[in-house]
Amino acid sequence: MKANRSSARTLRLAAGASLLGVAALLTGCNLEMRDDSHLKPFEPSPVFKDGRSSRPLVVGTVAHSDAPNSSAAFESGMNPDGQPTADFPLPVTKELLETGRKNFNIYCSVCHGQSGYADGIVVRRGFPQPPSYHIDRLRRAPVGHFYDVITNGYGVMYSYSDRLQTPEERWAVAAYIRALQYSQFTKAEELTPEQTQRLNAGPQPAEGEK
Repeated sequence: MKANRSSARTLRLAAGASLLGVAALLTGCNLEMRDDSHLKPFEPSPVFKDGRSSRPLVVGTVAHSDAPNSSAAFESGMNPDGQPTADFPLPVTKELLETGRKNFNIYCSVCHGQSGYADGIVVRRGFPQPPSYHIDRLRRAPVGHFYDVITNGYGVMYSYSDRLQTPEERWAVAAYIRALQYSQFTKAEELTPEQTQRLNAGPQPAEGEK
């Protein structure tokens, strides 16, 4: 009986000591969270010669809101009035169009087809058909509409913002969609002499295939 009582007393003491240890640890964490060692704004610091803890900005630092292409239209495709922008917020270059072509063929052509006529492989296998880019409504749609759909999705199309992660990538695809539309409906008299000559010469081999 004495041995059992002694064992029970030992267990109670051990449990009490464990609880005290846990309480001490929790108290320490609470104090660390409540009274951390980080300096407060404008608090003096003996580390630097000027005595200030807040350091001057590095020369050339640009505020995020003033960074190039930081306009609302660039980020969202929308004007301040909430309507899709009709203007590209970045230069449309050959490089941008090439990026758009590559990403369009990877992510978009499976539904929209490589020419934009909504005849992609998954549509031919039963997936709901999207509208052709070449219908009048979409040819007249502002380019911000395509950027917004790429970013947020539309109908059965989900957002592609996790695949085309930067605004530049999405604008590149939007620019390529507009190029596809122009390729099907531009009138011959609207072409420059150089473009007319290239059109009359027929398809040319790609670089590296000559």
